[in-house]
Amino acid sequence: MTPRIERVAVDALCVHLADAIDPDIMPWLMAADQALRQRFGHCLIDLVPAYTTLLVHYDLVQLSECQARAWACEALQGLQPTTASEGRQHQLPVWYDPDVGPDLRAVAQQLGCSQSELIRRHSEPLYQVFALGFAPGFAYLGLLDPALALPRLATPRQHVPAGSVAIAERQTAIYPLPSPGGWHLLGRMPLSLFDPHTPPFSLLQPGDQVQLMPVDRAEFIRLGGDPTPCEAPQ
Repeated sequence: MTPRIERVAVDALCVHLADAIDPDIMPWLMAADQALRQRFGHCLIDLVPAYTTLLVHYDLVQLSECQARAWACEALQGLQPTTASEGRQHQLPVWYDPDVGPDLRAVAQQLGCSQSELIRRHSEPLYQVFALGFAPGFAYLGLLDPALALPRLATPRQHVPAGSVAIAERQTAIYPLPSPGGWHLLGRMPLSLFDPHTPPFSLLQPGDQVQLMPVDRAEFIRLGGDPTPCEAPQ
């Protein structure tokens, strides 16, 4: 693997490890994350891994672009994934039901399968956390079974409740906070994904893996879930 380094701002470099999304890239991405953090040390302002790239934001007062490039090349030389670069595994309970997943019926119908089959196929894979974005703690998970891939809604909802479990294209996600959203909602997860007062703030981090565990309504409520029905599809 030969990383490609590009200047993206006066004080930032983008390290490209690959050109296509692939779960097999993530161990390399996380190994690069660790190596870059160690090399840049106190000169690093932020480091953002996502899918196939790492954004390296460095302190321009302490480091020139030429030095930053040299440090990045040095850190990435001989890069190899290790067990230390593996993320955590999470098992997250999900109540799949039309009350909290108002697109569940329509998606099953569009895909030509039963709701129970859709739930099984959606909850079966071990998903990779590729990136955080859109909203605090919003983790992009994949890759979704190609047979379940659907485009985003033509008209996004104005309000999606926190914990909503959704799909779009070949990714799935859990909305950590109430927000607008254009993904297909299949269910709801009762646990908190984002805490602004406790580092690292987001429960899910790039490189982690997520298993979705179907639960019934009673278990969902016992775990602290809010069963208030969601906005129906437009």
